[in-house]
Amino acid sequence: MFRTNTCGELRLTDAGKKTTLAGWVQRVRKMGGMTFVDLRDRYGITQVVFNNEIDADLCEQANKLGREYVIQVTGTVSERSNKNKNIPTGEIEIVADHLRVLNSSEVPPFTIEDESDGGDDIRMKYRYLDLRRTPVRKNLELRHRMTMEVRRYLDSKGFLEIETPMLVGSTPEGARDFVVPSRMNPGQFYALPQSPQTLKQLLMVSGMDRYFQIVKCFRDEDLRADRQPEFTQIDCEMSFVEQDDIINLFEGMAKHLFKTIRGIELTEPFIRMPWSEAMKYYGSDKPDLRFDMRFVELMDILKGYGFSVFDNAAYIGGICAKGAASYTRKQIDQLTDFVKRPQIGAKGLVYARVEPDGTVKSSVDKFYSQEVLQQMKQAFNAEPGDLILILSGDDAMKTRKQLNELRLEMGTRLGLRDKNKFACLWVVDFPMFEWSDEEQRLMAMHHPFTHPKDEDIAMLDTDPAAVRADAYDMVINGVEVGGGSIRIHDSQLQAKMFEILGFTPEKAQEQFGFLMNAFKFGAPPHGGLAYGLDRWVSLFAGLDSIRDCIAFPKNNSGRDVMLDAPAALDQKQLDELQLALDLKDK
Repeated sequence: MFRTNTCGELRLTDAGKKTTLAGWVQRVRKMGGMTFVDLRDRYGITQVVFNNEIDADLCEQANKLGREYVIQVTGTVSERSNKNKNIPTGEIEIVADHLRVLNSSEVPPFTIEDESDGGDDIRMKYRYLDLRRTPVRKNLELRHRMTMEVRRYLDSKGFLEIETPMLVGSTPEGARDFVVPSRMNPGQFYALPQSPQTLKQLLMVSGMDRYFQIVKCFRDEDLRADRQPEFTQIDCEMSFVEQDDIINLFEGMAKHLFKTIRGIELTEPFIRMPWSEAMKYYGSDKPDLRFDMRFVELMDILKGYGFSVFDNAAYIGGICAKGAASYTRKQIDQLTDFVKRPQIGAKGLVYARVEPDGTVKSSVDKFYSQEVLQQMKQAFNAEPGDLILILSGDDAMKTRKQLNELRLEMGTRLGLRDKNKFACLWVVDFPMFEWSDEEQRLMAMHHPFTHPKDEDIAMLDTDPAAVRADAYDMVINGVEVGGGSIRIHDSQLQAKMFEILGFTPEKAQEQFGFLMNAFKFGAPPHGGLAYGLDRWVSLFAGLDSIRDCIAFPKNNSGRDVMLDAPAALDQKQLDELQLALDLKDK
């Protein structure tokens, strides 16, 4: 055997035991006539001792070891004199009597330590080395445990794990597809699935009743911290259900994961917040409820006093930061610069401090009496020591989104966004449609298969923009970890939906005829949900990005710098596919 034990399992109770370990050399330390080697594998680190007085040749062999050499060591477990309480094996060491170098190593381009000296680019290029580091490995172990618990939970609820194809037809609604040319069908293309949406609905028509799949999905979108070109969904669908059935079951799954993975028992039902309320009070459809700072609208209080910025605004609103009245002018200026960033787009920031005596000191004092400022203070239930921050604009929705960014920034600055604290809620009753300036038409806010609320169906003919959807998102700490909806299961209603979205009957039949035809053969009421596995893992791991819970992620440009992908095809491949490239100048 290459090893009798791993580098993470031996303890003081094993003292005197003969053992063989195998792994990578973390570091080599020479102290007088002794050489100490920290040997690492996936399971931990064990110290190995080579004594020059006992075996000079063996000690000389150990002195030649370099970082990341792969070695096999045989020796006796012994109690350490200088114990290391920071590692589980810190009370023992292996007194070596045999060493075998299994493979040498070049000096790695960065240190394989918990805190590495490698930057993002170099660690991505040598990702196989980065994966040797304990924090990254632990993220993948966490991911494994979560997928096992997901399967265990869903199996207990009667779900079947069913695979769906990776090569499907392109869909124009939603994000951009990754397309794959077909050699056997020249000039035609598959698409990689953005989700198995229509396929899982067909499984419900097939009578599978409860389906799930931990599935790769692909979207050709610009990247950000919680988005990759390929990502993993916990994709689920159920028949003969209403919205509450789905919410209750998957809230149960979330609580199961919190308990089994994080040891946190959540006993209270998750808050259910209508989308309209989330936008009104938080300016976001994924509000972070770990802290308060709900928006207060100030139109009735602050308009009409000669301050043109407010008098001409379509919306005036603010937040109250408890205990932040001590902020200096420099800190206020930093906040002003923050909201004026191009990606946020506010024109400025008004502030007001509540003084120790209860009076209000504002940056726009000359326009407002103390009486008006006191009304504003009462609207926030502000107390001495609090800081009120106000934004205004000519577009209410846009200004609320700017105020949301300010709220999150203040939450971060005040230490209110603790990664070990979790605030869970459902956002429900989303709008069915949203207007696209680019397309100059209504677009489905979620997807065109979402069922409208029964009481709003009549408005599809009269006021489709006012129709609400039977859609729901689970939000934790300001992150959308999953979402879904009740689906349309009636072919006529589905045809109506395509009509509102600008599809001709011919186009709808061409692209989605397979689904509408299936509905004619007895489709059950059904609905589902998809969780983002990457987001769940990053949330539980306390990460700011999903990248470090994916074994081989892409960088911010969507490239795999390790594999140097995407890359050009050679001419032979293009000829086989009957493709000619006409690249446009950038």
